[in-house]
Amino acid sequence: EDLPTALTYLEDAFKISKEFNDVVSLFFSSGWLGIAFSNNCEFQKGLNYLEKTIEINIAADNLWGLSTMKSCASTFSYYLSGRINQGYQTSDEAIRLAEESGDIFSKAISYISHGISFYGKGFFAKAEEYILKGADFCEKINLLQWNGFAQFNLGEIYFDIGEYQKSEAHYGKSILLFEQNRSSPSTANLAKLGLVRTKVMKNEEDVNLELIYDNEYESNYKIHDGWKARYLTEILLHIDDQHLFDSEDWIKKAIKADKKNGMMLHLGKNYALYAYLLNRKDDRSKAKENLCKAIEIFKECGADGWVDKYEKKLAQL
Repeated sequence: EDLPTALTYLEDAFKISKEFNDVVSLFFSSGWLGIAFSNNCEFQKGLNYLEKTIEINIAADNLWGLSTMKSCASTFSYYLSGRINQGYQTSDEAIRLAEESGDIFSKAISYISHGISFYGKGFFAKAEEYILKGADFCEKINLLQWNGFAQFNLGEIYFDIGEYQKSEAHYGKSILLFEQNRSSPSTANLAKLGLVRTKVMKNEEDVNLELIYDNEYESNYKIHDGWKARYLTEILLHIDDQHLFDSEDWIKKAIKADKKNGMMLHLGKNYALYAYLLNRKDDRSKAKENLCKAIEIFKECGADGWVDKYEKKLAQL
């Protein structure tokens, strides 16, 4: 997760590959540049490189490779930047290509990617269905990294629908998979913080705020800046009634980070959470204002299910 050094080597590899027309090295350097730039919140630059890998697979008539790279474009570029409709269309095509190829590796990744697209749209039942199917393919071929992503996103889904026992189990499984694979320590740490969040919602007592404040859950990815701040906001909001003002500081940090980094779906979630916090403070006017901001962002993202969810909450306000 030393992204600056990684990007330097990968960009050198990309230039050399082009110079010598080494298609295989061009594919790998482009693919990893796409993912690295996306984790650094440079989504369009990342997408440009991932599209290069898609072009290579089209030229080679390689269906499973084409499916896999479309899945990566959907998840790492479109979903994270909040371009949910484009991500959904791309992951849907990835599934079609994977099924046509008959290849289980691309099936595993495409089903998880499409499930994440459904989650981005706010259709939780469909998201659960597709991610569980992708996770099952991962189990069959011992694909630890993507199974880790699958379990993490299941933790997110179950948290959002209030099934905290299931959320805790899937966050826990994702941590074990990332640690077993010795990869993505930042994502493992994000899952650990997500696990704390579920424990708070279950009224468990063993939550150590000092560890959180001491950056125990450190991340090297920019995509996690606002994500972590929102998690911490929720932890402080629900741990007791003594941290309301601290939680407001953290949700403001989350909004600032996701606005700066272009994490638009997450920005919508931040405004929705801020509306909940303001309602707790009996500031109905500002709560409505922030909920309207959230709904507008979700509409721009193409997150129809999230729009419906928060329009109902706005009506209740």
